[in-house]
Amino acid sequence: MSQNQASSPADAKPTSAASRVVALIPGILLCVAVAGISALLERAELGVFEHPYIEALVMAILLGMAVRSFWKPAPRWQAGIAFSAKQLLEVAVMLLGASISFAAIAASGIVLLASIAAVVVIALCVSFGLSRLLGLSTRLSILIACGNSICGNSAIAAVAPIIGANSDEIASSISFTAILGVMMVLGLPLLIPLLQLTATQYGILAGLTVYAVPQVLAATVPAGLISTQIGTLVKLMRVLMLGPVVVGLSLVASRWEAGAKKTNVGFFRLVPWFILGFLALATLRSLEIVPGTVVAPVTKITTFLTVVSMAALGLGVDVRVLANVGGRVTAAVTLSLLLLLGISIALVHWFK
Repeated sequence: MSQNQASSPADAKPTSAASRVVALIPGILLCVAVAGISALLERAELGVFEHPYIEALVMAILLGMAVRSFWKPAPRWQAGIAFSAKQLLEVAVMLLGASISFAAIAASGIVLLASIAAVVVIALCVSFGLSRLLGLSTRLSILIACGNSICGNSAIAAVAPIIGANSDEIASSISFTAILGVMMVLGLPLLIPLLQLTATQYGILAGLTVYAVPQVLAATVPAGLISTQIGTLVKLMRVLMLGPVVVGLSLVASRWEAGAKKTNVGFFRLVPWFILGFLALATLRSLEIVPGTVVAPVTKITTFLTVVSMAALGLGVDVRVLANVGGRVTAAVTLSLLLLLGISIALVHWFK
């Protein structure tokens, strides 16, 4: 009896961890199945047209959204889908660092850095102004401006406690992120032939406009490795603008009414683990500690994980959510994104 009592606490944690892993399997397998079908369809396109007009990555999103439109996954599927959409894509972003050398943007130098900072500041100010003109509250306007201009939900999550935003304001500000994020991933590559963008220009455009770091990876993979490298680096620089914004809001939050909460935002909330991993691998690659022979296999793994994650992203998007979003919030978020896109297109045409 005493022996059983002594052994059960030791067994509790492994059992709990194992059960969590097992719970992920159905959803992950579903995402892999959608990704596999997408890859087969891409291969069929190659056989018929000798060129994949719809990449497997895009096909995975569309198939996932199609499935989600007539079938809502039960709870047993949700954990694996969420894991595939977030953690697997974060691993893909981290692994991308192994294929990137910081020399890729060395020629741009301070000009590119200053341009990114300027775009973020302009987008923040104009997005906030648009939201206020449409009659939204100050806090909701700040959340929309930060989410649109910096890094989507991550920026909203970091800023919300600083300004004392309530749950309704947070929910309203992030309600469009998933759908607009998917629309950007699907639609942005269409601008390459329309605007005659080079690989570098498109990478800069994606890095400046797409909401999240993983979504930049998804939007640039069809355009080639150079666009993916440049886009990811530009996006990381844009994400780093979150630090000064949070510090600035913290300084003024104490002047607001009692609803504002002074919250210390930790370093790892501002700079997620996968970004640190990306930077570490990119540093090792730049120092040639990571050999060039690993780039090709790592790139294949990254592409596979990205397609699986895009399937998960599609499975998590319910287009019917648009009906539940207020018109003013919809207008503010959409106009802000269009404005950011316009500014960024003007910049990349100037930036050669």
